[in-house]
Amino acid sequence: MLQLVTYASGGAAMVVEVGYAQAWDLETRVPWRPISVEEARERDAAGLPYVVVYQAAGQEAPLEVRLVSWRDHYVGLWIYDAQGRRSCELDMRMLDDPTRLLCRYVVRWHYTGPDMTEFDEACPRITVELFPDGRGQRTEESQGKRGGSYITVPRVGEDERWTDRPAFGEWPLFSARSHGLTEPPVFEITEPAAAAADDSGLAPTTCWRPPRPAQPGPIGELFRPGVRVTDGYHPDMTVVEPRRIGTLRVPSGLLAVSGPDLDHKDGPHITVPVPPGEYVLQEAQARHTYHCEWEESEVTRTDTTAVRVLVSEAPAATWEMALRPDDDLRLFIENQISGFDTDGATGCFADAGAWDPLLALFEKGLIQGDPDLDPDVYEDISDSMYLLRTRDQATGGELAAFATTGDGTYPVWVGRSETGEVVAVAVLVGGMLELLPEGGATAGA
Repeated sequence: MLQLVTYASGGAAMVVEVGYAQAWDLETRVPWRPISVEEARERDAAGLPYVVVYQAAGQEAPLEVRLVSWRDHYVGLWIYDAQGRRSCELDMRMLDDPTRLLCRYVVRWHYTGPDMTEFDEACPRITVELFPDGRGQRTEESQGKRGGSYITVPRVGEDERWTDRPAFGEWPLFSARSHGLTEPPVFEITEPAAAAADDSGLAPTTCWRPPRPAQPGPIGELFRPGVRVTDGYHPDMTVVEPRRIGTLRVPSGLLAVSGPDLDHKDGPHITVPVPPGEYVLQEAQARHTYHCEWEESEVTRTDTTAVRVLVSEAPAATWEMALRPDDDLRLFIENQISGFDTDGATGCFADAGAWDPLLALFEKGLIQGDPDLDPDVYEDISDSMYLLRTRDQATGGELAAFATTGDGTYPVWVGRSETGEVVAVAVLVGGMLELLPEGGATAGA
């Protein structure tokens, strides 16, 4: 964890220049649209993003750069070493108490020499994740991404988990210890030569921004015949007509999406309110051709890419990731996912109002192989990613189980119309796909 430095006496104080900007370009290591300290103060009060750059006088590489975005409950910090490499990332979050910040995420890169490139795969690193309820995880990778990892529970006190939120302009230099400062630095504010007259336009994509949870990608397009996509392994795949695999009854008006193969004493992982009714089950599929080494020829096959419950024929204007009851988006790090867990490569759509009896029928039929189950309450589905359907006779609610391509956590994506109504609920069973440009394959394919 990062700790404030305790200064020794007898050393010379370093002069640290402090500049403000709307953004920081991580690639070029220069501020984007420098702003005055007063404009930065106004942005701070309004919750708008801005960056603070700390630089030793006469040195090219920054000491550290801080991104503040109160509207995103976020303060991030990059610390740079003498070679201009990012050596530490600190992620702090403002939660319910605006006077203090949670040290949510810290990663340190320990470069083995001055010639090792930034984020080299062999660079040792230590990552610490902390949560407000006292949980946490420390991951040590002594050989970087090329080796294994050692995971433990971090020994962190409350004074390290939380830090007081400084007032504007009163932030300490967090990197003082790593830069060997023994005396409090002398801060000098640097003003831009001329304030930017035009505040329109977006920052370059290389600019640092607050972290975002995983984004949906082209979900609707996976059900649109003729669209071309890639999964990263197959360079060119063409979406075909989606398959209709029966229907699902949800009389309770609460759709459950979960892994039926785990112990669910607390109910399903994800629930989505929908109008009570019976909805179409669909499979999205894409066709691709590849060279088969065993047959020594070109082979064409069709794979399922997603499954969904079609709630309405209206098109989805937006897609959002469904959250579990205890999820807090203020704690999500970059590209973090939420969803249902499975250790049997299986998910399901179900009527949450009949969850327990539907799950019991699933276990009797698929897991226990009970041959005496009434076909009115249990049926196998062949030639599909959908495996089976169970039906609760008391309520009419149903469960449809589907296969995934592996274990782990699968996000659940909720499609909404322009008026905000749920029109579809989908799961990508084979991972995220990328749209291909019309008329050509991906670069390098």
